Amino acid sequence: MIEFYSENNFKLNNTAEVSNWISSQISQRGFEEGELVFIFCDDDYLHKLNVQFLDHDTLTDIITFDNSLGKLINGEIYISTERVSENATEFDTDFTTELHRVLIHGILHLCGFKDKTTGESKAMRNAENEALNNRNFV
Repeated sequence: MIEFYSENNFKLNNTAEVSNWISSQISQRGFEEGELVFIFCDDDYLHKLNVQFLDHDTLTDIITFDNSLGKLINGEIYISTERVSENATEFDTDFTTELHRVLIHGILHLCGFKDKTTGESKAMRNAENEALNNRNFV
């Protein structure tokens, strides 16, 4: 089950299509969908979580809390829509595409992808691009 909540005024469009896309990406990677909660928020909200739970005093676009059990994917994914907007401008893409990249980035973490090293980051980016190319909506 995939749920979307907002701690700011952001509202996700096409929730059914986005959920189906996320579900298909989980399945294609050999995992099973459990309980997934996406929480959209602002920079301040996510910064507080980053400091409190990860001891990182920096802004970020996403924090993923992994509650998975084996191949059953469960987690809470917090996304700063402010960061997504700024990243879209910085990377010369539209907000929706960048939001979808961040959504799937969190899912990929839950599927075991890492992004700490150059090689891991490259594999993560390739998987993100593959997932984005498999969207049948926008």
